[in-house]
Amino acid sequence: MGDELIRLEKVTKRFAGVLAVDEVDLQVHAGEVHVLLGENGAGKSTLIKMLAGVHHPDSGDIRVRGQETRIDDAHHAHRLGIATIYQEFNLVPELSVAENILLGRQPHRAGVVSARANRRQVRPLLQRVGLDVDPARPVSSLGVARQQLVEIAKALSLDARILVLDEPTAALTDQEVDRLFEVMESLRADGVGQIFISHHLGEVPRIGDRVSILRDGRKVAEVPADTDEDELVRLMVGRDIDAQYPRRRHVAGQGHAPLLQVRGLTRRGAFEDITFDVRRGEILGIAGLVGAGRTEVIRAIAGADNYHSGEVLAQGKPVPRHNVHAAVAAGIGHVPEDRKTQGLVLGADVAENVSLANLRTYTRGGFVDQRRVEDDARRVTARLRVRMRNIRQSVQTLSGGNQQKVVFGKWVLAGAKILLLDEPTRGVDVGARVEIYEIINELTASGGAVVMVSSDLPEILGMADRIIVMSDGRVSGEMSFESASQESIMALAVKEVESSRAH
Repeated sequence: MGDELIRLEKVTKRFAGVLAVDEVDLQVHAGEVHVLLGENGAGKSTLIKMLAGVHHPDSGDIRVRGQETRIDDAHHAHRLGIATIYQEFNLVPELSVAENILLGRQPHRAGVVSARANRRQVRPLLQRVGLDVDPARPVSSLGVARQQLVEIAKALSLDARILVLDEPTAALTDQEVDRLFEVMESLRADGVGQIFISHHLGEVPRIGDRVSILRDGRKVAEVPADTDEDELVRLMVGRDIDAQYPRRRHVAGQGHAPLLQVRGLTRRGAFEDITFDVRRGEILGIAGLVGAGRTEVIRAIAGADNYHSGEVLAQGKPVPRHNVHAAVAAGIGHVPEDRKTQGLVLGADVAENVSLANLRTYTRGGFVDQRRVEDDARRVTARLRVRMRNIRQSVQTLSGGNQQKVVFGKWVLAGAKILLLDEPTRGVDVGARVEIYEIINELTASGGAVVMVSSDLPEILGMADRIIVMSDGRVSGEMSFESASQESIMALAVKEVESSRAH
């Protein structure tokens, strides 16, 4: 193990009297990937924000290369060689790749920025992270994985020796994760120390050296990265989770008309001739590669996006296309892929968010009955075990798992019988994930139906009763959960893509 780059000693941070981080110790060495695990709300984000200069510890010491220091702000962190890449990238979409990498530090002559010098300076950085793009290309034209590599190149331009990666794989495909890990291995070989946060426990032994586990703001263990996954889960949540995917299967609505019927749904350039039924008590999983059209189909059924032909029927009645209000009135709820921009109003509190889909029932003469809103919000959030100070807490201050439960709560309160779930546990820790699965179980047990899109194949296999596979905008196959496997799903996903390209 290389020289010690950074050391935290008994760092503590309180917010409004609540302990977010409680006397945590952490060391990172040159050429090491130190994994940080914990449930949402365990203190991981607060800890890394102290390294980034966003928060200052109330007590305890931070040492960088042996020198005790106070990290005043992000610029000071950069001068110390610490760069943090958050889940929400710190990039300016309208600017080019080169301008983003050198933002505020562009080479210039007589006050005039030289675009050519910009490009010349960033090319070696792009080569180092394996990103083959024109430096003049706008960042907004890049996918998530490439934007992430731009962030890493930006960190390297600052001569970062300590790189903090917060959930870098949450929105990546398996192939993109492989590429990111190749870059991380290269940085490890160059002596860069890295802190890696992930909820995907299978990634830990692939890339990590050591693991520090936080629970309720305290560091409860430090273990080797090859520690058994069940043990990591036990340490994170403080208990054994017997069933990671606790699906309680029911006989799905035999003898009854399907709760949801999709007939020949087509949107040119996105998806074509999508047809399926979902019965009461059933979870239909939709699998496929990123770009297969899964999200687009879900959004069309929910009324969020238009489609050119086909039909959606809920409880036997046609649902008008491109009409969210009509879909909600028909009992359809939509938990979108991006909860922060599409599922929640981040500036509002928990009660306001939970009541959003049901707001008309609380309004009389233009006034909202706040007492009823609060009473119902308390009932639903208690039922879903949302961890919060109170229902007037701003939803943006909740952990990811609790934010997702608020989105579910909105549809529970609205009485939705058909739930369309797009990546329902992305960025959610293992404990909250099981709680979300139990919410889904309750809905199907009461006669509801679920359509679940997920890129996490174990999740699809563990929770779905029936699975359809999409590729290139079409359904390429269907199977029961008994006959499905990761290999059979991927074979269908890839086979259709290859055959369509061959023509």
